Amino acid sequence: MSPTVAVLIPCLNEEVAISKVVSDFRAALPEATVYVYDNASTDRTAEVARAAGAVVRVEPVRGKGNVVRRMFADVEADVYVLVDGDDTYQASAAPRCVEWLVREQLDMLNVARVTEIEAAYRRGHRFGNAMLTGMVATLFGNRFRDILSGYRVFSRRFIKSFPALAAGFEIETELTVHALELRMPVAEAEAVYKDRPAGSASKLRTFSDGWRILRMILRLLKQERPLLFFSVLAGLLALVAVVLAVPIFITFHETGLVPRLPTAVLSTGIMMLASLSLACGLVLDTVTRGRQELKRLHYLAIPAVGQPEAAPVRRGVEPSHAQVG
Repeated sequence: MSPTVAVLIPCLNEEVAISKVVSDFRAALPEATVYVYDNASTDRTAEVARAAGAVVRVEPVRGKGNVVRRMFADVEADVYVLVDGDDTYQASAAPRCVEWLVREQLDMLNVARVTEIEAAYRRGHRFGNAMLTGMVATLFGNRFRDILSGYRVFSRRFIKSFPALAAGFEIETELTVHALELRMPVAEAEAVYKDRPAGSASKLRTFSDGWRILRMILRLLKQERPLLFFSVLAGLLALVAVVLAVPIFITFHETGLVPRLPTAVLSTGIMMLASLSLACGLVLDTVTRGRQELKRLHYLAIPAVGQPEAAPVRRGVEPSHAQVG
């Protein structure tokens, strides 16, 4: 039996582009149901998408992360294709990506953007993506080269185990780190990235959204790598304490006196904060490991793509010899 496929398209004021996006994905994946979630648009996005053949639903709370959370909760399928509604991604790549995910039983296939069109992928966005991708690769694992791509294919196992806490464009970072932290089977494909159609405007704000993504990386580092996070903090505090203490020790060695008592007290206090920070990291690392184990168990309770639902186990009933055999 073929897996059911759902195409998920979050939209905000994409009246110009959404009709072609829906049509292209319906042609590329004729067996799939195309869902458009209108994020409180002020234009005719919902009307145009419905006319193109999509199932249209509304998420009134603005923010891409809010829309993705709603889509993941509402839609039931075996395979999910998540794509932006701005007609910049290649719909014709979807069938091979879905086939790849099913064949290899992957949980996420990221579609990296490839383009030579300067207007489609501006230098500032390229630099920011490279910097943020490098940070995620260093901190969580080097598995992807375009963590901010809005074009991905997921298994049901991924979708229904993903907490989706982000509110805006930082959702892509959260998706990536979730896959890396649970050590899911993942891969990355490539597809042509196009320029937006005339009359369509990007909703991405380079600096403010870039700052939100950076904050998300730091927040995830604190949550998923607390020992590393608090150890670095402890090291910085200890360094400050030592820098403040060195002149005091030199003076004490030369004169036997401690004339700058407030500085000595400050140095001692900062070193105590460094010790507390390290202790917090050790405690939270244990807590995080337990939380990751629970997330992993919940993830494993959901069948992989192509696997049947597990039969429920009835308590107190022993299997017969025939069943065991």
